[in-house]
Amino acid sequence: MERFLKGVLMIELGKRAKEAAKSLAKLSTVEKNELLLKIGKEIDKERNYILEQNKKDMAEGEKNNLTPGLLDRLLLTNDRIDDLITGAKEVAGLEDPVGEMEGMKRLPNGLNVGQRRVPLGVVAIIYEARPNVTVDCSLLCIKSSNALILRGGKEAIYTNIALANIIRQGIEKAGYDKNIVQLIEDTSRDKANALMQLSDYVDVLIPRGSKSLIDAVKREAKVPVLETGVGNCHVYVDDSAELDMALNIVENAKTQRVGVCNAMETLLVHEKVAKEFLPMFDRIRKEHNIIVHGCERSKEILPDLEDATEEDYYTEYLAMECALKIVDSCDEAIDHITKYGTGHSDVIVTHDYFNSKKFLERVDSACVYVNASSRFTDGAQLGKGAEMGISTQKLHARGPVGVKELTSTKLVILGDGQVRD
Repeated sequence: MERFLKGVLMIELGKRAKEAAKSLAKLSTVEKNELLLKIGKEIDKERNYILEQNKKDMAEGEKNNLTPGLLDRLLLTNDRIDDLITGAKEVAGLEDPVGEMEGMKRLPNGLNVGQRRVPLGVVAIIYEARPNVTVDCSLLCIKSSNALILRGGKEAIYTNIALANIIRQGIEKAGYDKNIVQLIEDTSRDKANALMQLSDYVDVLIPRGSKSLIDAVKREAKVPVLETGVGNCHVYVDDSAELDMALNIVENAKTQRVGVCNAMETLLVHEKVAKEFLPMFDRIRKEHNIIVHGCERSKEILPDLEDATEEDYYTEYLAMECALKIVDSCDEAIDHITKYGTGHSDVIVTHDYFNSKKFLERVDSACVYVNASSRFTDGAQLGKGAEMGISTQKLHARGPVGVKELTSTKLVILGDGQVRD
């Protein structure tokens, strides 16, 4: 396998990406889809090599005492590689937004005006610990006709290099410019900072990872930033909830995968069902060894909980750990989420139509659920094939960032000789 971009000047990397974006923009939907399927086949063919490189990252992670949640994010298995290959097929099957015409209408001055969807150009992403991001982002950018610059974290460097090489190999075998996808192997902060300054070449930069990473990019970047958010996600069990359903949703949201941004971090329970529901929750707490930081009222029911502090309610644990609070009403639950939440994914479990309507209207998050787990906040689960990240900002894109969110529009104006008076 080739090794690339070692010591390459960042400006040169940007120039390569710009040129590659021009060549990619010329490809038809059929050609892009064939390329995506080719990449999927290359990943399948090289799966043993990928697993070997991932073992190196896992060994380093264990040596460096990464948390179980981070190690889970880092791990690739045959099943997870199968998911990457499935992702290639699913993205290939998505509608291509590039070139779509929207809202064409004839104005009183005789001009026909509409919007045409176009690629953003060059997309860069800085991310941590999750090698699947290398593949997901490559697939989405190719489908949306954007060149991609990847800068992963040191935790997954061996796996990222392997995956990026395989993707580039697939692109080259298909007869296209392999610089459509580029990976920065140097994981130093200097290289990340240099990427943030490439305003002449990078059209949008996406940070995906910890709060400190996202904050650093927002603070330092001179290129436009599409912010993905920290996931302090809530599940609120209303007084009308079916408690077995609520317990199943809470268990899934907290324990199915803990090191992900759509996992539950705070459980809110209506005081009318707390005495019945909390002993039910206690069974899964003990089964999964969940550390729970509870309020005073919850400790009256479950005395061995940890004391909840103000900081606990702001925390994204990414571990078998969560905060717990008993609330008096749906309004109090919404107020709690408004104060402590991060605008990512929040859930109400209820059979009260008016409370579900109120929750949907007043909880200002990218994804708001009624009677379903927050773990569905995922591009593949929500019909986008994959995702660049979960946007919690409100400009341009919100929620899972898929192919359509990787495009912009330009106005197309058709006339027949009009001049302005």
